[in-house]
Amino acid sequence: MRYYLIAGEASGDLHGSNLLKGLKAEDPEPEFRFWGGDLMSEAAGGVAPVVHYKEGAVMGIAEVLAKAGRLKRNLEYCKQDIAAWQPDVVILIDYPGFNLKIARFCHERGLKVFYYIAPKTWASRSSRNRKIKAWVDKLFVVFPFEVPYFSGQGIPFVYKGNPLLDAVDGHEYRRPCGEPYLAVLPGSRKAEISRMMPICMDVADKLGVKVLVAGAPSADTGEYAPYIGGRSNVDVLFGRTYDILKYADAAIVNSGTASLEAALIGTPQVVCWSSSALTFFVADKIFGVRRRIKFVSLGNLCLGRQVCRELIQGDFNVPAVCEEVRRLLGDEDYRNKMKAGYALIRESLGGSGASRSIARAMIEELK
Repeated sequence: MRYYLIAGEASGDLHGSNLLKGLKAEDPEPEFRFWGGDLMSEAAGGVAPVVHYKEGAVMGIAEVLAKAGRLKRNLEYCKQDIAAWQPDVVILIDYPGFNLKIARFCHERGLKVFYYIAPKTWASRSSRNRKIKAWVDKLFVVFPFEVPYFSGQGIPFVYKGNPLLDAVDGHEYRRPCGEPYLAVLPGSRKAEISRMMPICMDVADKLGVKVLVAGAPSADTGEYAPYIGGRSNVDVLFGRTYDILKYADAAIVNSGTASLEAALIGTPQVVCWSSSALTFFVADKIFGVRRRIKFVSLGNLCLGRQVCRELIQGDFNVPAVCEEVRRLLGDEDYRNKMKAGYALIRESLGGSGASRSIARAMIEELK
């Protein structure tokens, strides 16, 4: 069968690559065409993406406005490419601002649409549920707390566990550094890096620790250099995120997929997030995110309680981060309690083999 997949950022590239592996295992003659990144390209056997996600990844109102022209051109090109290739199914991976427009386009032309990694309508923009219900043939969710939510919305879905378990457990770990260190995962987008790095570097100065920064696949050394300056105790490593997390004494992690990866790997962490004032105002006052959900990190959301501390917007500052990192490094009972919570998070996500189970379910739907 012919599969057209669309991922618009680093986390989508990871999930898409695992799904591609599952589809290859379940379908003897698959054909792939996709928007994504290097991981999806590798999983597809070296096939290059139609468009690399680096060209379209944005976060927040300010970035969307700044890149509106490029996003519009990409959207029109994507529609033309799908119409020309005529796939058996279009599989949309997260990235809802773009992908819901594609869902409508495909639905109106009679093309089958699957949505993998559901839009976070349980946090904000619940009006998108109407669009999902109207334009998506089947939703594939990956978190246990999404099951009752989408059941209540009347949206047909499939839940087969979370594919991150396969990615984390299947990785061949290699120690990235011979001395103790603090891991910093500042996110994959430029806006995230620009807000996380200055505070994290001030923390490194105050604590006097060795720091390994996990470089984003979409970034290069030049994006981190202005923040690192002449610090000899800070290194940036690319393609080693899981290794960095595995052997770190503690981690400062931007909320998102990375915070769940840290939990599954077992790294004591503090989850941090901030955005532009405009984006935060819209999310808080207009979409009411903080009224809808208690937490921003996926691990805490899975259990519905705090396992690791979250420092959000104004609370994300040097004194607060220093205090939490010192506790992560020096309080053994605190670390052990966090790791006990991690075990429950892992249990809540089900067992291994999710990527292949999801691929099998997709193929059954197509049959």
